[in-house]
Amino acid sequence: MAVSADHCRISLSAAIQSRGAAGLAGRNPRGLVKFCNGEVMGKKLQLCQVQQGGGSMKNKKNGHVCMSLTAADVIGEAKLRDMDVERRDPKTVIAIVLGGGAGTRLFPLTKRRAKPAVPIGGAYRLIDVPMSNCINSGINKVYILTQYNSASLNRHISRAYNFGSGTTFGDGYVEVLAATQTPGESGQRWFQGTADAVRQFHWLFEDARSRDIEDVLILSGDHLYRMDYMDYIQNHRESGADITISCLPMDDSRASDFGLMKIDKKGRVLSFSEKPKGADLKAMAVDTTVLGLSVDEAVKKPYIASMGVYVFKKEILLNLLRWRFPTANDFGSEIIPASANEFFIKAYLFNDYWEDIGTIRSFFEANLALTEHPNKFSFYDAAKPMYTSRRNLPPSKIDSSKIVDSIISHGSFLTDCFIEHSVVGIRSRINANVHLKDTVMLGADYYETDSEVVSLLAEGRVPVGIGENTKIKECIIDKNARIGKNVVIANTEGVQEADRSSEGFYIRSGVTVILKNSTIQDGLSI
Repeated sequence: MAVSADHCRISLSAAIQSRGAAGLAGRNPRGLVKFCNGEVMGKKLQLCQVQQGGGSMKNKKNGHVCMSLTAADVIGEAKLRDMDVERRDPKTVIAIVLGGGAGTRLFPLTKRRAKPAVPIGGAYRLIDVPMSNCINSGINKVYILTQYNSASLNRHISRAYNFGSGTTFGDGYVEVLAATQTPGESGQRWFQGTADAVRQFHWLFEDARSRDIEDVLILSGDHLYRMDYMDYIQNHRESGADITISCLPMDDSRASDFGLMKIDKKGRVLSFSEKPKGADLKAMAVDTTVLGLSVDEAVKKPYIASMGVYVFKKEILLNLLRWRFPTANDFGSEIIPASANEFFIKAYLFNDYWEDIGTIRSFFEANLALTEHPNKFSFYDAAKPMYTSRRNLPPSKIDSSKIVDSIISHGSFLTDCFIEHSVVGIRSRINANVHLKDTVMLGADYYETDSEVVSLLAEGRVPVGIGENTKIKECIIDKNARIGKNVVIANTEGVQEADRSSEGFYIRSGVTVILKNSTIQDGLSI
C-alpha cells in the first residue's frame, strides 16, 4: 500500500483488491467507502499515528512524504470497510408496507379503493412512494399488507412492480399479503391494527427466504416523502437500538394528530404518547434544539412527532408480537409506548419534507403544493425517481390554452381552456372555455373515442371529462367523472361538510369532491 501526502490517495495492491472484491461479492456497491482527501472511514489520517502503529516514514524531502504500511494495517482497514458495507447491506432488511386501513378520513376517495391506491401528483398512487423509496434504497424484499377495498391496489402493484414491468428486484420479491382467516379462534378475526396485521404473518420471518434478515422496516402506505432507508437502517445498527422511530419536529397546530415522544440528549426515547390531547399534549412538549433546531425553530416546533416509520431488530419484533405483547393490536398506541422502559428505542431525525396524506384537506393541499415555485417536494428527481405503472400513453395535446403553475399529466386533451394552480391527471379531457383554479383532477382509467363522445352528446348525455363553459374552484375531481356544460363548482357559501352523494359529490373540510364515475348534469351550480 502506498500513500502520497500531497493528496493522501490510498491505493490497494492487486492482492488486497482481489481479497476485497471477494469479500464484497453480491453486496450493494453504494456501501463502498471512498478513501481519499486524507480520510479513512471518516477519520483524518494522522501520519504520525500511522508511524507509531508499525509503519515507517522515509525520504521526507521538501514536504513530500513516502510512507509504507504493514499488511496488518491493510487487513485492518479492509475489515473496517467490510463492516461498513455489512451495516448498509439491504439484503438483510425486509420492508412491510401497511396498506390495509379503512381510510375513513380520506372518504370518499376511499369509497372504492384502499388508501395507498389513491392517485396523487397526476400520475402516481400513494403506494408508489414507499415502494420507490425501497427501490432507491436497494431494499428488494417487500411485503404489502392489505385488507379494505384492495382490488385496485392489488391491480396497480401487479402492473407496476412485477418482473415484466422494467422494475427489477433481482433475487428479491414484492408480495401482497391479504387479510385472511386461519384455523383457530384467533384466526377468525381480520386485522385488528398495525401490529396485529404483522403478527398474523409472523411465520414468514422464519422461513428460508428470511434467514439472513436482521431488521424489519415498517412503513405506511399513505405518506409523501423521499427517504434513503439504508441511511436510516445504518443509524439504527450503529446505535445498537432494538427499535428506531423516524421522527420530525412538529408545531402546536398538528401535534395532536401524531404519536409524540420525549428523548434524552443521545436520542434515546424516554416516553411515547399516541395522539395526546389537552394537558397530555402539553406534557409532551420538549426542547427540540436537541434535534439540531435553532432556538427560534424550537419555539415554533416544541414537539417530536413519529412518522409511523419504524425499524425493529427481527428477533425483538417477533418477541414483542408473540410473547411480550401477544394481544396488542397497534404499534403506535400500544407496543411502542409499553416498550419504552424495557427496550432501547432510539429516535431518528428526518428533517426534510414529509406529509401524512390522511385527510381530504391534507390530500388537497399536498397535491397543490407540487405546483409551487420552488416546491417543497417534487416527483422530478433523476437520481431517486418515483416509480409507477407503465401506461404507454401519448404526450398531452394542448390547443389554444393557458396554463399557469399547474401539472398536466400525459395522455390528456386540453382545448381553449384556462388551467390555474391545478393538477390534471392522466387521460383528462377539458373542453373550450373551461376555467380550473385550485383543482385536483385525478383523470380517467380509459378513453372515449370521438365517435362515442359525439353519440353521447347527441343523446343528451355527458362524456367523461369537463364540458364547455364550466368553472371549477377548490375541488377534487375523482376518476372517470362526467361534468357537463355550463357547470359552476365554487362552494361560494363556504359549506364545510355536506353529503350530496345522490347528486354526485361531497364536501369535506370545505373542499368539494366529485365522486368517481359520477355525472354532474349540465348547468348545475354547487
